[in-house]
Amino acid sequence: MRRTVLTTRKSNAKEKKIRNADARTNGNSAGTKIGKGTSSERELEAKKLFVPGSTNGRAVKVESQAGAVAKPSPTKRRPRKRAVRYISVERELALEKDILKQSPPTSPPKLTRLKIGMHTSTAGGVEKAAERAYRLGCNALQIFSSSPRQWRPVEPGRPQCEELKRLRLKYGIAPMAIHTSYLVNLCSTTGEFLTKSIVAFRGEMERAIALGAEYLVLHPGSFRGWTREEGLKCAAESIARASDGLNPAAHGLKILIENTAGAEFSLGGSFEQVAELLERLRRVVPVGACIDTCHTHVAGYDIVTDEGFERTLKELNDTVGLGQVAVWHCNDAKAERGSKVDRHEHIGRGKIGVDAFKRLLNDHRVQHAAFIAETPLDEAGDDVRNVEMLKSLVSN
Repeated sequence: MRRTVLTTRKSNAKEKKIRNADARTNGNSAGTKIGKGTSSERELEAKKLFVPGSTNGRAVKVESQAGAVAKPSPTKRRPRKRAVRYISVERELALEKDILKQSPPTSPPKLTRLKIGMHTSTAGGVEKAAERAYRLGCNALQIFSSSPRQWRPVEPGRPQCEELKRLRLKYGIAPMAIHTSYLVNLCSTTGEFLTKSIVAFRGEMERAIALGAEYLVLHPGSFRGWTREEGLKCAAESIARASDGLNPAAHGLKILIENTAGAEFSLGGSFEQVAELLERLRRVVPVGACIDTCHTHVAGYDIVTDEGFERTLKELNDTVGLGQVAVWHCNDAKAERGSKVDRHEHIGRGKIGVDAFKRLLNDHRVQHAAFIAETPLDEAGDDVRNVEMLKSLVSN
């Protein structure tokens, strides 16, 4: 009995296979489904050239000839509308925050006895930075001379350079510092990367000279893979190679070594390291220091308490020399002291606090320097508020 049943099942399966093959040969006239429709539905939809449904979840294209086999439509790349919209929104927000989109001041901004400024955008042309600085109420300025995250720079034209100089003279904005690209690492252990960094830093110096900047601020870089001594030697030699033949002194340009947040292999994480690099460079180019308050705080120095502030300035004077500090980057810190986490905060809203900035701005030992904020621009007006905060802390 079992044999008979098995034989019958095999026979039925074989006959079904033959019928399906015949149906395919005869143009699927037996009513086999296409996607989710029958042959009659297919004939109806053939006039429209499309029927809904397929195994891939796409529409299935049907040729207008009767009995033609359905073919899947070719896969097409859809435009990334979400990404395009994201960029558009970011640009719109940036425009809303731009001080140039607001009405110009009807009278000159009120200034203090100190040089106070902001790192300012060069969107629309490098010369626009001076106009922005003036409207922000600054009499000092810092910019990037090109994109800080691209190796290939956009060189400013001579008319732009001359217009920037003219506006600075008109508004009394001096000094102007240029911050070096974040990509530059003048103590890299990778030969190719080091060469690119030297070329890039030379370009920074050339643009600083063309723009008439007084200072070029530099993070020396990371010496991972070398000893600190080897890193210092490499950085000094790299700056010498980059400046060969440029004679920055003749153009009034000084290289400022900025202290860093204290990461393990980062040169400049202590005042002592900054001082060592300055000593090596004095025979090569005009140099000075730029001290960042956020970097100082997260590197472990106490600038919050009265006693800590005095100890920190004494150590800075004993190593670098307070007279060598030409620029202070005034940034509050989001992270705790000694965390080595470099995240800037609005003046008075971070872990450093407003009292420390008031103490710094009114200390007679640093009155020769410029005080430039690099605070976030989270909302429209943040840049103005941070500049005004610093100015409000300056005593008469």
